[in-house]
Amino acid sequence: MANPASINPRIVEGLYCEALVLSDEVRATFALSGRLDLAAGDDDETQVALSCEALRTTTRMMHAVAWLLNHRAYFNGELSEFQLRRYGKLADFPESDPRRLAMLEPKVRGLIQATERFHARLKRLDNGWRERDPDAPSAIATLRARLSVVPGGRI
Repeated sequence: MANPASINPRIVEGLYCEALVLSDEVRATFALSGRLDLAAGDDDETQVALSCEALRTTTRMMHAVAWLLNHRAYFNGELSEFQLRRYGKLADFPESDPRRLAMLEPKVRGLIQATERFHARLKRLDNGWRERDPDAPSAIATLRARLSVVPGGRI
């Protein structure tokens, strides 16, 4: 089983822990039992904005956690690279609607933007992993080769 060039078990575990913390913050923030009434009062448009962004944000984090779980399974030998490439693709999510985002409290906006940044990081990792040639040398092997060519370069 060849390791991806830009992803390794330590990175996945660190991101997984970060995803769990973010997911818990999202759950606590968007626990909608009574939250809509407190946040918006009688403003229907703000209630709709909060509901839409809550759904979008929780879905984004569920997909991020699922992607990380697939990579954990891969590194544990529970999925083949073929299965991971076929079923472990990270979904694209549109960014939040700026008009709706402006209606929300700054703390809620900050959390939504944090989940967007986290998802974008995972997306970059996923794209890099998918674009690499499985037979190409790893980034470390390439760097070692470059250093050995440099006059006086030693490893």
